[in-house]
Amino acid sequence: MRFVKGPVKRVKRPVKRRYAALAGAVAVGACAAGLLTIGPYGPGGDASRPGPGSLTAQSRDRTGTGAGSGTDEVAGGTGADPLRAARRAVDKAPQDPVVWSELGQALIERARTTLDSGRLDAAGKALRRSLDLKRTGNYAATTGMGQLADARHEFGTGRKWGLRSTRMAPDRAAGYGVLADAEIQLGHYRAARTAVQRMLDLKPTAAAYSRAAYDLETHGRNRDAAVALRRAVEAAQTPDETAFAESRMGELAWSRGELKSAGRHFERALDAVHGHPYSLAGRARLQAARGHRAQALRTYGRLVERTPLPQFLLEAAELRGSRPGGRDRKALAALKAQARMLRADGGPVDPHLALYEADHGRPATAVAMMRREWKRSHGVIVADALGWALHRAGRDAEALRYAEAAARTGWKNALFHYHRGVIEHRLGRHAAGDRHLRRALRLNPHFSPLHAPRAVRLLHRSGGPATGDGDRR
Repeated sequence: MRFVKGPVKRVKRPVKRRYAALAGAVAVGACAAGLLTIGPYGPGGDASRPGPGSLTAQSRDRTGTGAGSGTDEVAGGTGADPLRAARRAVDKAPQDPVVWSELGQALIERARTTLDSGRLDAAGKALRRSLDLKRTGNYAATTGMGQLADARHEFGTGRKWGLRSTRMAPDRAAGYGVLADAEIQLGHYRAARTAVQRMLDLKPTAAAYSRAAYDLETHGRNRDAAVALRRAVEAAQTPDETAFAESRMGELAWSRGELKSAGRHFERALDAVHGHPYSLAGRARLQAARGHRAQALRTYGRLVERTPLPQFLLEAAELRGSRPGGRDRKALAALKAQARMLRADGGPVDPHLALYEADHGRPATAVAMMRREWKRSHGVIVADALGWALHRAGRDAEALRYAEAAARTGWKNALFHYHRGVIEHRLGRHAAGDRHLRRALRLNPHFSPLHAPRAVRLLHRSGGPATGDGDRR
């Protein structure tokens, strides 16, 4: 794909070059009506599986399918509410399969924006109703079912619906978004890139550019990822799309240790959507990195009270635990409860829960959780979490194999490098360990309030320099 430099509206027709060859490129991630969450190690990774224990009962949708029931706060705070409009349409035409599929997709989008997983059950009911009314050729409901599966992190199922959608209508973009989200989280990176490229050729929207950015970042092409995200901001049609793209730009800047830039993007996201959860988490990380620990803990406190996702709980707990004697008992108890429910549920594993078990709970449990997830997905995030769990369980030779697998795409991820550096040290490979620890600190010296200081101490003990490029405020 030829990446034009003018505004997105100047793109008048599909272009056929692969975006992998671009000077300012384009490629996958949690995006408008795509994955529900932004993941643990930066954009697009796995996050909480919506379902039991992922959100508080108080935050769940209480309106069933939502047809004609109550009112909803508009996520962006202004403008028309697609969810409310979809509910009114269902009331007026309850036998129309199209309006039911639109309601299902609006519920999925609202769940993605608010991280209110209770809406996903209502979305499933609406989409199944659409399919009952029109069993064949129902493209909107078919893509909606794929979006629902991806939002629940049931990526194998999402892939099946995505393939069904693209076979049904190979010239429509939405199905390729479903397919791309599933393929990248399953670790099928070449297939994901093909799906994103097709999506871009058909319809270069904010959704396509955001997915392009994640694929590029996953493969270590951060500058091209930033260009794609700028395109996503330019192409955004709603406050939610703007907030998503700006927040992702903040995450990308954070991953490079660029605190000022990250802060600007997180604040723009919060201007677009008040209370945008991942941008609030980004703000808290920046507050901690700048030495405003008490302020950061207050921000986390407000965030996890409303949205107790494992990522936010773990970040809050590790910030409090980074000081001697500090222990966030409430956050750790919530993580323990969620991990227990996940083990009983047997569903897709949130790597943050495995990292909690590895570092603060039972490493053997973390290994079992991530081995189960590895059977579902060979993605680099899963490989990294399994490798770290094995290390914490004392199985470093096996852990190194998974740490190497996590590096196969070239993702410039500080936590990945830290994990591998510690494992290499434990195996007596100190030069290699130092190299990865220094790389982690060069990428972002604030990557973790708990682990970044440990990386520095380990480098000091081995006699190597402890810092890289310093603090880029």
